[in-house]
Amino acid sequence: MSKILPGTKTTRMELLALKNRMKLAERGHDLLREKRDSLIMEFFNAIAEIKEAREKVDSTLSDAFSALTQAKMIMGPARVIEFAYASKFEAELDITTRSMMGVRVPVLSVEQHSPKLPYSLSDSSTKFDIMGEKFKEALKAIVRLAEIESTVKRLALEIERTKRRVSALETVVIPRLDATVRFVKLALEERDREDFVRLKMVRDWITAEEEH
Repeated sequence: MSKILPGTKTTRMELLALKNRMKLAERGHDLLREKRDSLIMEFFNAIAEIKEAREKVDSTLSDAFSALTQAKMIMGPARVIEFAYASKFEAELDITTRSMMGVRVPVLSVEQHSPKLPYSLSDSSTKFDIMGEKFKEALKAIVRLAEIESTVKRLALEIERTKRRVSALETVVIPRLDATVRFVKLALEERDREDFVRLKMVRDWITAEEEH
């Protein structure tokens, strides 16, 4: 494939336009490289957060299931299930987004609602209430982990897209613009030389005519 842009005219106006396009391409390349580097930094920050978030999920779920086991031991499995259904616990997930280096990433929050106790405290155990609180903490940790993991995926996709655009500018767009600028310059310089030679020939002819 020719490096010269198709339809290029060898005029000074075209040369000026090509130089302007070259400047814009180089500026865009610099900005995209800065964006790519910033995205990579945010990506690794999020990766570090994922490790902490996963550990949080593991620990809160472990505590919650431990509390569940204790509640079953004291109240009996059937009683725990009965109270769990009666509690009518509700959770609402709210999803919004925010911009991170031009990338829309999710912001998740969960609202947990526990209606008034539908059972007598004397019929239950504090272990059941502790179990409920532990599972609430675990749900928050799970939602936070989902938010970070989704952010990582979106950042990874944008990094890949940005890298492709940087590569295209480096290996295709800018080299072709540069080659086309040099081609037009050479064509104009050749034309100037031809014009100079013609002008000199005309002057020599006029001088010769005047001498006769």
